[in-house]
Amino acid sequence: MKSFTYVIKDQEGIHARPAGIIVGEAKKFAGNKFLIKAKGQEADLTRLLRVMALGVKSGETVEIVVEGPQEEEAAAALKKVLEENL
Repeated sequence: MKSFTYVIKDQEGIHARPAGIIVGEAKKFAGNKFLIKAKGQEADLTRLLRVMALGVKSGETVEIVVEGPQEEEAAAALKKVLEENL
């Protein structure tokens, strides 16, 4: 298992455009990928509506958890996507 935290910097939080980019990137890798918000709320990173339903706002810290055979590559790619889009 590989995980990292990230503080959302986009003023609108995780909205449709960046959520779509994150989900698209997550689908490229085998294994389980989750976005976890405070209070234990989590969403499968391959499900666009579930990611958006978390309602992550600017300034909130999220945790990305990746499990599976490509976890190192997936974690690095997802971190890059977050840094470039949020």
